[in-house]
Amino acid sequence: MNTVKWGVLSGAEIAVRQVVPAILKAPNAEVAAVASESGKEVKLKEQFNVSKAYSSYTELLNDPEIDAVYIPLPNGLHAKWVKEAAKHKKHVLCEKPASLTYQEAVEMMQVCEENNVIFMESFMYQFHPQHNRVKEVIHSGEIGEVKHMNSDLSFVLHSLEGNIRSDRNLGGGSLYDLGCYQIHAIRMILGEEPVRVFGMEQLYDSYDVDQAAAVTMEMESGLLASFNCSMNMAGRQTYEVVGTKGKITVSKAYVPHEDGIGKLTVDREDGHHREEILEGYFYEIGVEHLSSRILEGREPVNTAENTIQNMRVLEACLTSMQKKQPVEVTTK
Repeated sequence: MNTVKWGVLSGAEIAVRQVVPAILKAPNAEVAAVASESGKEVKLKEQFNVSKAYSSYTELLNDPEIDAVYIPLPNGLHAKWVKEAAKHKKHVLCEKPASLTYQEAVEMMQVCEENNVIFMESFMYQFHPQHNRVKEVIHSGEIGEVKHMNSDLSFVLHSLEGNIRSDRNLGGGSLYDLGCYQIHAIRMILGEEPVRVFGMEQLYDSYDVDQAAAVTMEMESGLLASFNCSMNMAGRQTYEVVGTKGKITVSKAYVPHEDGIGKLTVDREDGHHREEILEGYFYEIGVEHLSSRILEGREPVNTAENTIQNMRVLEACLTSMQKKQPVEVTTK
């Protein structure tokens, strides 16, 4: 086998706009089947010229020709269908956040391990080459000793009624929807873990979810990192790494332009300023990466343990927001 045959569970917007087109472009992957429990399966089959369409997720999981599945369902349904996919011996690409709790993530990964299934949480942004370039600049010493990292991520959610982002039971709220990215990015770029977090939230008046959140994290080395996420502010998707000699700013950190163009800016204390343009269709790179790891029987770069750790930190942020006080992040 030199091609992974993918099944897609649901016609979610992220699947239709980004991931399914990426699977179609990846040289070692193909979309072999789609499934929808809301009547979209025929439309999806025709739109992407797929040979098989199912009206239930279980039917697709029972298809012996499917090697792996992509799960873009609402956050609150991830655990159920990841476990079901693993029990059917299907490898899994699951939308972020993988779960709603740390314990749920642990249980999901255990089922995957027991069934010898490879799992990857869909933080596809990390596959854009701009992030490796940021790490190269940091390690070169150009901006000196890193002292802080900050991230801003927001958009305006205009329609709340019936939207999964406004439903707590489905994992709604800005921290689940956006903050999970920022926690992941801070951990990835700094290469260390938070040990304590302090967060504050702003709730909607009529919905029991956070429309905005701000979190400060104390890292293992003692440096501070922070992020703010919101569903009620104009679009921002940046992160900034500040050192003793300068700073690096990434302006399209999480969703680079449609053409795959990303940009980082370096500003030094000595007055030096430059911009670096990097290009990469990160969804296709991510799909190709995971498909190759499935074919080789190896863990992807975004490991199951990384998913568990990210959820551990996110849960600590939620707890801090609810208690309105700093919370220790439990150790591995």
